[in-house]
Amino acid sequence: MAVLHNRINGEELKQRLMQETEARTTISFYKYFLIQNPQEFRDYLYKYLRELNVFGRIYIAREGINAQVSVPQSNYDLFKDFLYSITELNNVRLNIAVDDDGKSFWVLSVKIRDKIVADGIKNANFSMNKKGKYVDAMKMNELIEDENTILIDMRNHYEYEVGHFENAVEIPSDTFREQLPMAVDMMKGNEEKNIIMYCTGGIRCEKASVYMLHNGFKNVFHLEGGIINYAKEIKAQHVPSKFIGKNFVFDNRLGERITGEIISNCHQCEKPCDMHTNCVNDGCHLLFIQCEDCKQKFDNCCSIECKETIHLPLERQKQIRSGIDKGRNVFNKSKSRLRPRLTSSQHFSKGEGQES
Repeated sequence: MAVLHNRINGEELKQRLMQETEARTTISFYKYFLIQNPQEFRDYLYKYLRELNVFGRIYIAREGINAQVSVPQSNYDLFKDFLYSITELNNVRLNIAVDDDGKSFWVLSVKIRDKIVADGIKNANFSMNKKGKYVDAMKMNELIEDENTILIDMRNHYEYEVGHFENAVEIPSDTFREQLPMAVDMMKGNEEKNIIMYCTGGIRCEKASVYMLHNGFKNVFHLEGGIINYAKEIKAQHVPSKFIGKNFVFDNRLGERITGEIISNCHQCEKPCDMHTNCVNDGCHLLFIQCEDCKQKFDNCCSIECKETIHLPLERQKQIRSGIDKGRNVFNKSKSRLRPRLTSSQHFSKGEGQES
């Protein structure tokens, strides 16, 4: 029987990827549909995608599939044919990355989850059958100009911070499960207005549109294919972008540039910057925004504390990690729009989420 999981060290796989000469394409897709046997479906996918040298992160649940993958260009047609050979995935939308260096993933991970998007919904009567209306880029731009429209961003704060649609409402939480009831509460009194939900690739805003309809809202829309597809459509149709800045993505790139505006600041010096990075301290790995000057000053770390730690002997670093208080993240990005400088005692906590 074939090995149905990776057994090679991650660092070795990353090095192999960096040495590859063939171009790769980063693709994301999702589909809500009933999967009777997630484990069997998972193993089937893993076997064939591994043969095609596909890398990426895929979640399988009874409610469907959520995937971000990197495909060798020579195998793209075979990959597409394989996906479309699965009845439920025939003609599924494939979101091609906007700003892609082909180095987004270096290992194939296919995991089973309770939900492809953690929503916290306990209501047994909730069903994905009644969804909001799709809007494409042209319709999105048209509705944004309508004073009867409210645009809701269903992404985490650190995504919204570097790029969002003009005048979009931010739901101030970094977990989708919290955002759903918050969106309903914040929109009370607007049940008759046009409510447009959007997210990175469509998976969160599609479920959010269902939740809003379930809670009595009448005119609910969601952006087809999310920001990724919107960026593709406006470029093809030569129309102005109502999205400004950068689109955060959940892979090694950490972002795709949509427009030239930089709307966020370095979390350490507050200069204009929208480059996300992870603190290199193995006891931290905090996600935050850091400019090139601070990257040099702090040695790719989020704080003086982490900078000092990475220069200690490895055994001492391990001792420190084993005693870390996991509750020390005292500043949550979603709770304030202020950007204090990061110090040894101030850390920004990363929210949840992977999206197609």
